[in-house]
Amino acid sequence: MKIAILSNGNGNYSTKRLKEEAELRGHEVKIVKYKNCYLSIEQGKNQIFYKGKPLGKFDAIIPRIASHMTKYGTTIVRQLEMQGEYTLSRSLAITRARDKLRSMQLLAKNNIDVPKTVVSRNTADIDELLDQLGEMPVIIKLASGTHGNGVVLAESRKAAKSVMQAFYLNDDSGTNILLQEFVKESAGTDIRAFVVGNKVVASMQRQSLDDDFRSNLHKGGSGKPIKLTDEEEKVAIKAAKAMGLSVAGVDIMRSKRGPLVLEVNASPGFGIERVTGRNVAGKIIEYVEQNAKRTIRKDRVGA
Repeated sequence: MKIAILSNGNGNYSTKRLKEEAELRGHEVKIVKYKNCYLSIEQGKNQIFYKGKPLGKFDAIIPRIASHMTKYGTTIVRQLEMQGEYTLSRSLAITRARDKLRSMQLLAKNNIDVPKTVVSRNTADIDELLDQLGEMPVIIKLASGTHGNGVVLAESRKAAKSVMQAFYLNDDSGTNILLQEFVKESAGTDIRAFVVGNKVVASMQRQSLDDDFRSNLHKGGSGKPIKLTDEEEKVAIKAAKAMGLSVAGVDIMRSKRGPLVLEVNASPGFGIERVTGRNVAGKIIEYVEQNAKRTIRKDRVGA
């Protein structure tokens, strides 16, 4: 098969691993820096150009869209979908997952337990919002934050008000700000479940190295392999499906009332391979083979 990986470039570890596994299995791989693509749109003749030439046709597209390039990256993915290309992750699913508030709404709608969350654009409502959450401390998040950025733990009502006012004062983009319950029994620890299709192919526990309540590896946290309970595995798969993602990193927190889903990542990093020793990239390529070939057969039957 001809496979295109939409990425920021060859230096990205996940891109390297996907290319390596695909080539080991005999596929032709092209790494496409999607930020260097441009669209030509006209009636009946929409095209994507790359390095001055039409991008061409592929049997499968693997999007690895960076969070800061979500809008443009998903525009390219959407155009490929309109051209009938098989894409591992759909543009709508990527957009959903990148919006923390939208994600929470979808997860809750699908009966997936999440930390209690409230949101408002009016700082005058802060006391009422804190009353909704109950006990202090609370976590305050920017809806568009990633890798643990834009996340603050407020120990008191006074601190929460100051953080909310600072966020709104310094943000003119209309980004929603979320207040979320703090789960004390799981502070500084969470679980990353890597879902491919209908299976969890790897899982690790992430732990902060100091007193930081955030366990993200990008913030200096450490990871170790962990076996999920049956309930946690089912929740992870259900959360990925709720987002419409075939490949997802589902972040779970263990609480007294059971597993809580914190976030669903549409382009999860491959650091989990180093922690667990699992060949995650290989599992993704296997999934692409099975599903892209099915799509190709359907196209040929309908031709």
